[in-house]
Amino acid sequence: MFDILVAGEINADLILSGNVKPEFDQVEKIVNSTTLTIGSSSAIFACGAARLGLRVAFIGVCGDDVFGHFMLDEMQKRNVDVSNVIIRSGGQTGLSVILNQEVDRAILTHLGLIADLQASDISDSLLSQSRHLHVASYFLQTKLQPDLPDLFQRAGSLGLTTSLDTNYDPSEKWLGFDKLLSVTDVFLPNKTEALSISKADNIEVAARQLTNKSELVAIKLGADGALACRDKEIIRSESISVNVVDTVGAGDSFDAGFIYGYLNDWPLEKSLRLACMCGALSTQKAGGTDGQPTLEEAMKYVS
Repeated sequence: MFDILVAGEINADLILSGNVKPEFDQVEKIVNSTTLTIGSSSAIFACGAARLGLRVAFIGVCGDDVFGHFMLDEMQKRNVDVSNVIIRSGGQTGLSVILNQEVDRAILTHLGLIADLQASDISDSLLSQSRHLHVASYFLQTKLQPDLPDLFQRAGSLGLTTSLDTNYDPSEKWLGFDKLLSVTDVFLPNKTEALSISKADNIEVAARQLTNKSELVAIKLGADGALACRDKEIIRSESISVNVVDTVGAGDSFDAGFIYGYLNDWPLEKSLRLACMCGALSTQKAGGTDGQPTLEEAMKYVS
């Protein structure tokens, strides 16, 4: 039924833009704009993949509250199947307040039920309906962490491929990846995450080290594009110049583009180029999803 099953966190994003650096002592500041939008790395990825035309299902945990209903409604509007989402009465859906200053931002997150999804919530029956399993926000999904290697192994035994985007480790310890990456088909870190996990001081060295564990690695380099490594071969792709409004979710849109190419057996260079275009084009509107391109829109920049 589905190309991708996303096992992820659910939280809304409240984005404040302009002169957003807080001043205490009860100082009130006026910001330029505010937007309530789809948050969470996993949900933004799911919407990006659906926007490209993939059939996407989502499983996670949210509360029976305003932010939970907002998230489910918005994902459904973007053709993401949310029928397997677990709704906890009395629980609070996660919320991130994003203080956005052009190309930089600070994020304040109330975790709520973000961490509550467990591997045992994901049945073999649900896995068997999909071709691919994607997990993001590894460090926030603390109840999923211990059994994630076994979940990826279980998915593989049922014929699914797997992908992982860790996002940033708040503890900055970057531990526990040897077993997990060995059962991850596609690893999708950014430059900081790749260098931190590999302990390398050069991004190409990091890429080669990480492919000793995961078969395929694609590393996001922001405005400098991206690189991918498979069988020690490194391929690079540049980004394009766009009018950047908001960088929230750009990495997740990149992931969606890369997995689209991966699932369609595209050459690595073409998949990486599509990923870079999806990431860049997504930054032209506020929030992580409103700027996500269709396949037709992205392919205008893919030769």
